[in-house]
Amino acid sequence: MKIRFLGQNGFVFDFNGKTILVDPFISANPLAIDINIIDLNPDYILVTHGHQDHVLDVEQIAKANNSTVISNYEIVSWFGQKKISGHPMNHGGQWKFDFGTVKYVNAVHSSVLPDGTYGGNPGGFVIWDDNICFYIAGDTALTWDMKLIPVTCPTLDFAILPVGDNFTMGVDDAIICSDFIECNNIVGCHYDTFGFIEIDHMEAKEKFGLAGKTLHLLDVGQTMDI
Repeated sequence: MKIRFLGQNGFVFDFNGKTILVDPFISANPLAIDINIIDLNPDYILVTHGHQDHVLDVEQIAKANNSTVISNYEIVSWFGQKKISGHPMNHGGQWKFDFGTVKYVNAVHSSVLPDGTYGGNPGGFVIWDDNICFYIAGDTALTWDMKLIPVTCPTLDFAILPVGDNFTMGVDDAIICSDFIECNNIVGCHYDTFGFIEIDHMEAKEKFGLAGKTLHLLDVGQTMDI
């Protein structure tokens, strides 16, 4: 499985013949100027919460590709008013899609859509099939609820965790989170996009290494194999 980092919390990956896009914030991200959203062609778009740096390019991409938005009820309803198809979920619920099973799990953050509409409660996703399982935390603080992730998936192949601090958990809390979710293979997100969340890459990786874990900090546009 390959995953490609699109900046901030944006990722795209191919999973069982379907292209899955996560939280696209590309057109206004100065670090993502080399990403052409027209080339992404997702079948599904996962949205963790309603902040602009997670939903900015959803409408344009979804309408161009007839993509299905997967998110909480409020966000799916908001995009539905824009004639975009979606599958609504809420915390603790799961659904088997044609690419695999998705569970919507808790995140501790805030959520409002760009026009001020209530965006429901923020969340993350656990996604799996018979061969792989991974966790997308979304924007979140460290929370005791993360200890429940291994109940859903006893063996995580990797997890995507925010590490930028200030608005989400930082490196130190992400290391604790990796203990809670029992996963040592971490892909970082929500870092470097603007001043409040710039991090020292070497220091972050060293801290994870000292804890016996691996932190991948991808360049925007970079692809890695899982």
